[in-house]
Amino acid sequence: MLIDNPPSKFEIAEIRGEKLFLLSEKAIYWAAKKILLIADLHLGKSTHFRKNGIAVPKQAEEKNWLLLHKLFKQYQPDRVCFLGDLFHSVHNKEWEVFGELIESYPNIGFELIQGNHDILPLEMYEKLGFQVYESLLQEPFLFTHEPLKEKDVHYNLSGHIHPGVKLKGKGNQKHRVACFYFGKNAGLLPAFGSFTGLATIKVKKEDHVFIVTEEEVIAF
Repeated sequence: MLIDNPPSKFEIAEIRGEKLFLLSEKAIYWAAKKILLIADLHLGKSTHFRKNGIAVPKQAEEKNWLLLHKLFKQYQPDRVCFLGDLFHSVHNKEWEVFGELIESYPNIGFELIQGNHDILPLEMYEKLGFQVYESLLQEPFLFTHEPLKEKDVHYNLSGHIHPGVKLKGKGNQKHRVACFYFGKNAGLLPAFGSFTGLATIKVKKEDHVFIVTEEEVIAF
């Protein structure tokens, strides 16, 4: 299997009897189902900001494209499921670049759980071959964009929050880093996009958290 000796770093979280590979690229690979999970890519955000006079380096866009290509080639998933906020704004040139990327992987099925920023017309996603859902049940998981407000019998995996935790150094330095978060009934994926913020989450004793750096994933 490709995951036996991957160039990217990962940790394994076992949830409801299923092994999830937590990747340093801020994605999850569910090997048993050959599904790649990505949340909060926010494509088009940097272009949207530049149009409104806010300077954003183009390297942020390029990093997103490189990471997507890397993951698609390395893991060769049957399906890629975006857990919402795939595209940040109205149509701009980044959507066309994204379309070219998607069309270069005809053997992958692409799916979108619609998020609050996914405001493009539905036919634009369908034109690229996307299956679009409000939520998606894949036993034992229920995929949504926003975390469920009420407990569900299925384990809820979602994005939206852009989870992070605060680290303290020996000199009392403080630094926030992105993380994967797994509570008793629900888990959060970090934001995949390179131009996104972080929301510090409160971690309970029984929770499991994995911090993510550009080089590795570390159990916290």
